[in-house]
Amino acid sequence: MKVLLSIKPEYAFKIFEGVKKFEFRRSIFKKTNIKTVVVYASSPVQQVIGEFEIDSIVSLEPNQLWEITKEQSGISREFFFEYFREREIAHAIKIKKTTRYEKPLNLNQHFNVAPPQSYVYLS
Repeated sequence: MKVLLSIKPEYAFKIFEGVKKFEFRRSIFKKTNIKTVVVYASSPVQQVIGEFEIDSIVSLEPNQLWEITKEQSGISREFFFEYFREREIAHAIKIKKTTRYEKPLNLNQHFNVAPPQSYVYLS
């Protein structure tokens, strides 16, 4: 099964450049059979630019998670800790294999869904 995530363009492009090997989330999917993440680059891009396979999902206290992901996080320490401020658990989706679409897709045309605040399951 696939899930659609909205990701800020700056970070979405880093995923496909191979700089960002983890996608961080405050909340994670409830379904456990998610194998692929479809990436929607949010405003101003507003297009689906590719997808990646999930290697694993790591859920830990923010300090512990930063220690094991910082070298391949693609984000600053300051951004990480601001993002997870007041959170007891932080989630990191480890990226396995990426596929950047040759031609970006329109979200409404191809998936018939609105841009998700967090995530949307795709069948």
